[in-house]
Amino acid sequence: MIYFSDKELDDFLLEDIYRGDLTTHALGLEKVPAKIEFKRKNAGMVAGISVAERLLKKLGITPQVYVNEGEAVEAGALLLSAVDSADKLQQAWKVVQLILEWSCGVAQYTAEMIANAKAINPNAVVACTRKSIPNTRKLATNAVLAAGGHIHRQGLSETLLVFTNHRNLLAEPNNWTHIVETLKREAPENKVTLEADNFAQFEQMISASPDIIQLDKWSVEDVKAALDLIKAQGRNITLSVAGGVNKNNVANYAKLGINLFITSAPYYAAPEDIKVVISKA
Repeated sequence: MIYFSDKELDDFLLEDIYRGDLTTHALGLEKVPAKIEFKRKNAGMVAGISVAERLLKKLGITPQVYVNEGEAVEAGALLLSAVDSADKLQQAWKVVQLILEWSCGVAQYTAEMIANAKAINPNAVVACTRKSIPNTRKLATNAVLAAGGHIHRQGLSETLLVFTNHRNLLAEPNNWTHIVETLKREAPENKVTLEADNFAQFEQMISASPDIIQLDKWSVEDVKAALDLIKAQGRNITLSVAGGVNKNNVANYAKLGINLFITSAPYYAAPEDIKVVISKA
């Protein structure tokens, strides 16, 4: 489970309810006993439920929770419900709905991409990047993990990944052996990943024996050629594909024998429809 601090939860709530609910107040509905229900309109993956539960509790509401993170449900499934005064439920409504809709959308896309890859290659791993929508990375992480995905890297401090923009600043930008040896000496507990922008770069960096070579925006044909070269040279180097990899084309790369897929696509998936009904208790 991903932990969300009280401050993070408060930030979610205060974005929408920082000065209360004018409509509910003007209608004199604050103390009316009411019931709220959150249902997933379409069948699929659930994510964000733990955050939703905590948001309701932050407002003094005691929810009933009917599903778990990462659970696949039928269309119309009841996810959460609660009974309390109308002012509390109205304040909870949209914030909780949006958290669930976006989280379920990310989880659903992730699950479909994993299924498409594993249908071809059971060893496939789908890992999401740090290129998330600003201020949503933690929610995205929760949704990706709920769906069975992995995280490529949460931030700069987690893994060693050398881009061309790093090498441009080096005295010897194409001295791959020196780059790899330096990283293994300075960060011995981490695997070394080099990103190859093209096949010529790939051919040069093989001799340095990094742990992983990330192929960015490569065609299926070029990826196959890279795999063939690794095999011909007997190199123990993992190849990952990144840049434009999504649920619609992941199977094309999986057929080649690629196991590691780096993607940002789930973050930009359409939200799932969460139907919310508030009625008299």
